[in-house]
Amino acid sequence: MDETRTAPARLAAWQRAARELALVAVLFLAYKAGRQLVSGHADVALANGEWVWRLERLLRLPDETLVQGPLLAHELLVRLANSYYAYVHFPATVLCLVWLWLRRPAHYVRLRRALAALTAVALVLHVCVPLAPPRLTALTGLVDTGTRFGPSVYGPPDTDRLSNQYAAMPSLHVGWALAIALALVAVTTGRRRWLWLLHPLVTAVVVVVTGNHYWLDGVVAVVLLVAILAVLPTPAPEPPTLPPGPVRPHVVPAPRRAGRRRNPKVPAAADVRLRPPGRG
Repeated sequence: MDETRTAPARLAAWQRAARELALVAVLFLAYKAGRQLVSGHADVALANGEWVWRLERLLRLPDETLVQGPLLAHELLVRLANSYYAYVHFPATVLCLVWLWLRRPAHYVRLRRALAALTAVALVLHVCVPLAPPRLTALTGLVDTGTRFGPSVYGPPDTDRLSNQYAAMPSLHVGWALAIALALVAVTTGRRRWLWLLHPLVTAVVVVVTGNHYWLDGVVAVVLLVAILAVLPTPAPEPPTLPPGPVRPHVVPAPRRAGRRRNPKVPAAADVRLRPPGRG
């Protein structure tokens, strides 16, 4: 192997990886900074939270307390839900992006664009419509499971400088989870690939159980993601790979020898041997 050729290729690969990582980091930091624009609108966010709660009741959506209430008696399950909310969302997205970048670059680009577009639209909604999560809206009666049982990723809303807690709609936990699940379904084969959809389903239940989102937050995230994916171009299908097997050599027939042409009226020796006995 020529080391002089592989070294520039490796350097170019590392440079592309660094650019992609920097791009994702910039998008995430821009989102975190943009969320701070709606800080200080607690009164409006709480009023919007009560309005969403009443709207869900008009739409006959399931009451979030019916999901959270039975689990409050099981501390272990609540802690698992809090841990899933805190530790699975971002690492799962990063791992999926890295794997797609290494194995399916075209699908990686589509997923990256979908996440960036969804995050940008979500930021606009967070700025225009600040919304308190149900755990901070007294009308809902939901418990802040992170504060009561732990672990919690949020501090007191009034002193929390790392995140703005009045930006519940849409739920990026649900939107990102569905985006990576659909991407993995598209690049894997077999019936088991549909199990990837368990991630957004579990996430939707977890964000409600922990009191961080209303049902409508997840519904809006799904609608936005579907609209974004409908606009983005679909990656071209990859050519099918042939199964490994023995390579058969190509046999070239030997050329005929130049000689006297055969008289069709004179039987050949092989024809005589194949002729039944007793016949002239």
